[in-house]
Amino acid sequence: MRLAWWDGKRRILAFDILFTLLVASGLVLEIAKNAELRWFTFLLVGVQAAAMLVRRRFPLLFVALTPVAQWWPSVQVTIASYTVASRKGLHWHTAVSFVFGSAVILFYPTDREVGVGADIGYVVFFVLVPMLLGLWVYQRRALLVALRERAEQAERERDLRSERVVVAERRRIAREMHDVVAHRVSAIALQSGALTMTAPDKQTEEVAEVIRKTSTAALTELREILQVLRDELPGEPGHVAPALDAVPVLVADAVDTGLKVNLMLPDPVPEVSPATGRAAYRVVQESLTNATKHAPGVVVTVIITVGKENLTVEVSNPRGVQPSEVPGSGYGLLGMQERVSLAGGTLQTGWDDGVFRVQANLPTKAAE
Repeated sequence: MRLAWWDGKRRILAFDILFTLLVASGLVLEIAKNAELRWFTFLLVGVQAAAMLVRRRFPLLFVALTPVAQWWPSVQVTIASYTVASRKGLHWHTAVSFVFGSAVILFYPTDREVGVGADIGYVVFFVLVPMLLGLWVYQRRALLVALRERAEQAERERDLRSERVVVAERRRIAREMHDVVAHRVSAIALQSGALTMTAPDKQTEEVAEVIRKTSTAALTELREILQVLRDELPGEPGHVAPALDAVPVLVADAVDTGLKVNLMLPDPVPEVSPATGRAAYRVVQESLTNATKHAPGVVVTVIITVGKENLTVEVSNPRGVQPSEVPGSGYGLLGMQERVSLAGGTLQTGWDDGVFRVQANLPTKAAE
């Protein structure tokens, strides 16, 4: 026997055991009042008790064993009728149970009152009523299952619609970025490349080459971002996000554009979680961009220290004499805050004695 016979629930098995013992003991006591107890009496009651215990798995077996009762089998027939109807519903098993149970009630030898009205009453009370109750329980259970499946289906459809909306919005953003940003950056790359070839002096040629390299790198990163936005399963594309080991290259590119940067980075570069590495890189990148726009000509200090559990990124620069006229998006600090929070860290920004300081504390290992 398996627990699945009792719908996989221990409380149902416990109830059936107690109910079977109660019915079996009641039958023995009833027999003892009217006849002498013998060994085959206990054997037949034991057979019926075993059939009653497994009636949920073998309901027809319990129905077939109702005639072996040593007393008028009204209790057994009632339980059998209800069990078959509640487990099988409108099925031929239920019809067989009704016919067989009615026959047992009508033809079982007993000294009870005999008569057409009494027989009909016995059949209705001991067979038909429990069978109707069992059919109601079966239909109610089937209705609950159908409602649950319908709710799960509706939830799946809702999630699918939400995913489609997200995919459509990501593709719309990708189109806008391609049509606007990529076009502008491509124009910058082409014009700076042309200026490199026709520059009147060496300094102009170097500046134009830096602009060309920077815009080309921006186009490459933009292409990778567009690929991520257009892909329906983010994370599968071959885009590798920059991490902590790319900070020296980032600083070198900033120096090529004319920014003065002092970088202090542990050697070798510490191993941190991918989320922490990406967040640290983006914090340095956004801080250098802000310093270029708002404080050109100053010296920017980038200090990265690592401990046993935390990585600290600190970028500071004094107030500039004349800020750049390059417009900002207004979401730089907010984006840094979101990236650091997603990595499980904290971010502090603000002025301190004439120095603007950005400090991010990040966990070296990914949060579980």
